[in-house]
Parts: sequence; C-alpha cells; structure tokens
Amino acid sequence: MCDIWKTKENKIFGIRELESQFDSIRRLGVRWIVFSGGEPLLNPELPQLCSLLRDEGIRLTLLSTGLLLKKYANTVAASFEDVIVSLDGPREIHDLIRRVEGAFDLLHSGVNALRDARPEMRITARCTIQKANHCHLMETALAAKWLRLDGISFLAVDVSSSAFNRALVWPASRQAEIGLSLSELAGLESEMEALIHHATDQLGANFIAESRAKLRRVVRHFRAQLGLERAEAPICNAPWVSAVIEADGAVRPCFFHPSLGNLQGTTLEAIVNGDKGRTFREKLDIPNDSVCRNCVCSLNYRP
Repeated sequence: MCDIWKTKENKIFGIRELESQFDSIRRLGVRWIVFSGGEPLLNPELPQLCSLLRDEGIRLTLLSTGLLLKKYANTVAASFEDVIVSLDGPREIHDLIRRVEGAFDLLHSGVNALRDARPEMRITARCTIQKANHCHLMETALAAKWLRLDGISFLAVDVSSSAFNRALVWPASRQAEIGLSLSELAGLESEMEALIHHATDQLGANFIAESRAKLRRVVRHFRAQLGLERAEAPICNAPWVSAVIEADGAVRPCFFHPSLGNLQGTTLEAIVNGDKGRTFREKLDIPNDSVCRNCVCSLNYRP
C-alpha cells in the first residue's frame, strides 16, 4: 500500500539521530512513539533505540508486516508495549496482496513466537481495504481471531496523496488497480454492513476497533473517491499532538501534509514549535482542507 519499499537509499533513524534529539524530546514531554516503516525490524539499531526510550518512560508501539516477527520475537517482546501487524485478508488474499508466498504462515508463526515470549502482550491487526480484499472483511476479521490477535482495525487505502515515499500522486491506472470501481462499491457496502451486524456475535465485543459510524465512513471515503459525494474530513488533532519523523530526518505534521523541516542541524521542538509549524496549525482548516478531507488515517488523541 506504500512505496517506501521501492527506495534504493538505505536510510535509518539511528542512535546518533535519537541522541541529538533527546533534550528536545524531554522538553516536548513525548509520551508515546510508534515505530513504523517500511519495516522497523530491519533497523539494526532498533533494540538500542527502544532501550533508551523506555528508560525515559515512553510507551513504544511497533507497526510491522509480521514477516520477521518470529526471528525477532524476543527483541520485540522486551522492547514494545504493543504490536500492530498488517493483515490483508485470509491466507490466500493476504499472500496475494503481500506478493510473498507463505506470508500468512510467516505472520502466524511470528505471532505464536511472540505469544510464547510474552503471553500477555497486546497484538492487533490493521487491514487496509482495497480492490483485492473489499469483499473479504469478515473473513479477515475471523482470520485475525484465528491468529490469536486481540483485535483488528480497518481503514481505506490511500490512492490520492503523495505520502509514503511516493514521488508523485499515483496515476489513474495505478489508482484504478488498487481502488474500487462503481460495481465493487456495492460489494463493499454489503460486506461492511454484514461486518457491522454480525461481528460481535462471531468475534466478541470490541474486537473491531472502529465504531459503526467509523466503519461506514470508510465506505463513504470510497464513494467520495468515485465522485458520488463530497469528501469529508475526519475529526483529527494530529498536528497539535504528534509529528511524523521520516528516516531522512524530515518532520511532517502528519503522514499526509508536507514536511515542516528536517532534523539535520536543528531539533524536533524547533521545527514543530517554530514559525512554520505554528503558522501551519493556525491556518489549518481541517473541514475544508483538501488533504484532510481525503485522509484515510486520522488521529484524535486524548491522554
């Protein structure tokens, strides 16, 4: 779903980069860090990064494809409070979308290894809804239950932004390959309603992270992509409570808005609370901003 894997540059956010930002992190009162990617488990300095941050009392979450969980199960168990793995569907659908033969089984063995290392650890799944899995949502949720996960969340695929290492917005041909057609939209609507009405009986209460309203908003997002209704921004406070740091040091107010600056030669605090960062937040009109209206992954953080 992203193009980060296509990069030919081997950039990581490592110990040196973290240590240069420690005073800034403390002054900002950072309390939660999510390691994303690409694949964070490919970062050779990840255990040391986690150790330094845990000593500061910061909660750590891992977002992972799950392909390397078995290999690094002990490291993950010792380093993170919780883990979110990518789950694209039941076995065949997951392998098809991942383009990795045996990806589902690798995920399964990784979750089992992590359960063996730390049974109480919270492990959930995130499913990105797209053409190849839009009629398999209940099967995907049931697969998450079979994998012994603690829950699953669903979000729409992003086809319209330049986020996630896309040099340019995807061309129409690529958007059509991943997004839904008008005929497929009806299938999604039917599948989503089935999920809403039967998930609790088959999966238990609160296994699906989103409320009914949020699940139906996913459908409306695809309707807006097809021009059937106006795109509507979610409730979000991401630029006021968080920031995204990319491997090259770029700092974004969220995954989708442009960079506010780069950590090379300066600090996170100077960027997010500098003139550019403050001006961005002052002028950001979320309900009417085109980037926000097309957002698929909002944050509304409350301590």
